[in-house]
Formats: sequence, C-alpha cells, structure tokens
Amino acid sequence: MVITQQMVFDTLNMFAFLAAELTVLFLLISYLVGVLQEYIPPSRIQSILSSKNGKGYVVAGFLGAITPFCSCSTIPFLKGLLRANAGFGTMMVFLFASPLLNPIIIGLFAVTFGLKVTAFYFVIAMGVSIIAGYLLEKLGFEKYIKPEAYIAPENKGCGGSPCNKAESVSKWQKIWYSTWEDFKKVLPYLMGGIALGSMIYGFMPTGFVASVANGNNPFAVPVAAVIGIPLYIRAEAVIPLSTALAAKGMGLGAVMALIIGSAGASLTEVVLLKSIFKNKMIMAFLTVILSMAVGAGYLYSYLF
Repeated sequence: MVITQQMVFDTLNMFAFLAAELTVLFLLISYLVGVLQEYIPPSRIQSILSSKNGKGYVVAGFLGAITPFCSCSTIPFLKGLLRANAGFGTMMVFLFASPLLNPIIIGLFAVTFGLKVTAFYFVIAMGVSIIAGYLLEKLGFEKYIKPEAYIAPENKGCGGSPCNKAESVSKWQKIWYSTWEDFKKVLPYLMGGIALGSMIYGFMPTGFVASVANGNNPFAVPVAAVIGIPLYIRAEAVIPLSTALAAKGMGLGAVMALIIGSAGASLTEVVLLKSIFKNKMIMAFLTVILSMAVGAGYLYSYLF
C-alpha cells in the first residue's frame, strides 16, 4: 500500500477531532454524572437497576436507548453506575445497548433503511444486550472488574492540594475536581486508543473494505464485523459510510455487521475499558459484540 499525503492528513485530522471531541464529552458526561449522584442517592440507583429485579435489565436497556452516547462516552456513565453499586448484569446491559441504540443511530437507521430494518436492528441489539448482561452476571464475570474502578477519586481543591476545610470548596468544585482526577487516570488509555483508531481510519481505504466484504465472499459478514471494531466511527457517520460501501458492492448483511461492530465496540472504547475491566471481561465484551454483529448480519441476509 502506498502511503499518500491525503492518508496522513486524514489520520492527523481524525486524531485532532476525536481527541478534542472525546475530551469534552468525557469531562462533560463525568461532571453530569457527578451532579446526578449529588441528587440521586446510590440506594435509589441500586433499586432501579438491581439485577435481583428482572425489570432492571429492561430498564437498563431502555436507559441505554435514550442516552445519546457513543461507545466511548458511555464509559464515564458506567463508572458512575459502578460507584453507585448498581447490579452488574444491568450495568453490562447499559454498556452494550447505549452506543447501539442511541436516538441518533436509530433515527438515521429509519431514514436510510426504513422502519422494517430499523425494527429488526432494535430488537436484535436490545435482545442480545439484555441476554448478554444476564448471562455474564450468572457466569460470575463481576469478579473481573478491577477493584480500583469502584473507588471515586479523592476530591481536591485549593490549587490541587487537599483542603483542610470542606466548606472552602463548593460541591460544584468538588465534583469538578473528582471529574478531573478521573479524566487524568484514563487519559493515557484515551489518547492511545484514539491514535490507533485514527491510523486505521486514515490508512484503511473504503475500497479495500468493500472488496473483502462483498456479497460474493461467504465470510463477508464476520470480516465486516471484525473490521468494524478497530474503526472509531460516530453514529452520524457510520450509516452514511455503510451506505457508500453498499454502493461499492458490500453485501447488506456485511453492512449490518459493520454497523454493529463499529458502533458497539470501537478500539478506543476497548482501550478505555482496560481502566475498569480485567482482560477476561474485555474478551467477554468483545465476544458479545462480535457475536451480535455476525448473527445479525447472517440473519439480515436471510430475512431481507
């Protein structure tokens, strides 16, 4: 492959865009979660998202569906649920469902592919998310959460030094200090994931993707699912990109697999999850997303 000036430009442009966007999103969402925790006691969150209550799984799925988060911006909300001791299974349902079922991607699906395909996508994503969350809890995967993920950062003020008097710093400042400490912990993971994802985005031509995942390739669906994960593609771009790839000859089942793979588990999100989960939990997460993408792709090809 010949590296062109345009590829380098696209890579650097994508890195700058994602670094700025995800930094703002992470800080904003972390701060909003901190504000919510000031007003909603952990016991209330536990009761709503309790794994002991069967409704908790469904509630978590629909909570994910109404939150306009991408795969990476789901992480600070997940940390808030961890520290509120919400049920593990319901947290995983939220983690799977939030980037796949956010209002933006559902709206774009309806406009681009029609209501029938949108309903198919929604049922698959919601159903697999709930089943996966339930099974992961029953199989004891909660033990693969890193202990430090439950610990909120120490609130600091007064120029970065601990304050002797709590009243000298307002609760809003305390939330900000906690948010900033959280951000500093994940910053290496965030930048590393963005760098890798940007390089793949810049140097992987769409023509190559379409050629290896065309309708004549019996392995097009799993190939598209695997290709989708390293790409960090926002909901606003993944469906238009998929439409362009379909026009270049990519099979529609493979298109569905690419959408689920790229929206459900970007490389940047996987790197960020290393600050929360041990490797076995990350592998389980990837297995669920890949299985969902491949299964939906083949089922879509069969039904439509």
